[in-house]
Amino acid sequence: MIALSLAEIAAAVGGELRLPARGSSAEDRVDGAVTTDSREVVAGGVFVAKRGEFDDGHRFVPAAVDAGAALLVVEEPQPVEVPQIVVDDSVEALGRLATEVVARVRALGRLRIVGVTGSNGKTTTKNLLRTVLERVGETVAARKSFNNEVGAPITMLELTESTEFLVAEMGASGVGEIARLIRMARPDIGIVLKVGLAHAGEFGGIEQTVRAKSEMVTELLDTDVAVLNADDPRVAPMAELTRARVVRFGLGDDADVRASDIRVHARGTDFTVTVPGGESATVAFGVLGEHHIMNALAAIAAARELGVPLDGIVSALESVTLAEHGRMEVLGGRDDITVINDAYNASPDSMSAALKTLAQVKRDGARTFAVLGEMSELGEFSGDEHDRIGLLAVRLGISQLVVVGQGARRLHISAINEGSWDGESAFVETQDEAFELVTAQARPGDTILVKSSNAAGLRHLGDRLGEWFS
Repeated sequence: MIALSLAEIAAAVGGELRLPARGSSAEDRVDGAVTTDSREVVAGGVFVAKRGEFDDGHRFVPAAVDAGAALLVVEEPQPVEVPQIVVDDSVEALGRLATEVVARVRALGRLRIVGVTGSNGKTTTKNLLRTVLERVGETVAARKSFNNEVGAPITMLELTESTEFLVAEMGASGVGEIARLIRMARPDIGIVLKVGLAHAGEFGGIEQTVRAKSEMVTELLDTDVAVLNADDPRVAPMAELTRARVVRFGLGDDADVRASDIRVHARGTDFTVTVPGGESATVAFGVLGEHHIMNALAAIAAARELGVPLDGIVSALESVTLAEHGRMEVLGGRDDITVINDAYNASPDSMSAALKTLAQVKRDGARTFAVLGEMSELGEFSGDEHDRIGLLAVRLGISQLVVVGQGARRLHISAINEGSWDGESAFVETQDEAFELVTAQARPGDTILVKSSNAAGLRHLGDRLGEWFS
């Protein structure tokens, strides 16, 4: 975080500054990292004690002090000899502090902000953009999937006076949440990737999901840029909701930044990208899965708007071989057995894309295993969407379907009720059972996909299988 005095921080968050009896002044400055996790506190940093659903951050104040916290943001005074700011709501205070820091760095004249949202692909696109932009200037981007009311401001608070680019991943589980993040850091470029059924149960339906995601572009100014997925029928119409200049990406001729000559293979996906003005380049993209091309196109479009030459963008993209741990991560290798761990998260769209990739990279004469768990947070759509994925696995000719856990059972039932199919489906209750089944049946040359929502925990099964077959 940029250096601010204790008094300035208290004013920014709207709290009461309480100083210890000795050794501290309101003019003392703090520039350490801000966190809500006491295990991440560094000497000179700020610990924000957040009340959660299952625990209370105030319990960990002593640990934060022991780790060297220079300031506490709390909702009730703490009996420690460390400066503290008492606020009504720690999460609100965190957002206000982020707003202040972004505004101060903005005022220096060099910071450009890119906001990324969508039902799928946010983290991958953010990682790709970071890789491109950090070759050009100092770049701050979210760690992991820090995209909510806590994670996004913590990312913003990593800004320094010399930061040139902020890539802010902005997620939501309800209407108004993206707008709140935008009020902290209004993007110069707003990217909307896709609107699908991910978290539709939380939003209350697909219409509400569209409304929430469109908040990314409705707040943009006419000097800003909206980067929109031309191929998504729910995203493309958002061009009518924004004052910003619109840049479209996709596979069709109406896209400003478009991909063609797509070639999917076990080492990634190659394609040709064409940008406004007719310039084109071949991209040897090392991230597995044709669906990740859309994320790459969004990153290309945004980077071009920030002045990065196409050859520099392509060079950076070709250096990326993994979107994120647990996202189309290629593991294994023993006896030519490949494990694709894509169990970081799952929605109907990403599950379909992963299964299609599995079918595309199948080796001649070998088999494909799809080890699938529940797609969570689908609400009323859950049953039908699990049925649909089961049918898709059959129609793609997946050799062996392994369905794990009661939450995904309908996927198994749908598959076995389908007509002619050369493959098989098995249902198991636990990851251990899935591990035993797959390791007993896999043969040289087989490809194994592991896919589920993060809540189902199959990412650990994917790692375990990858290690077994390495």
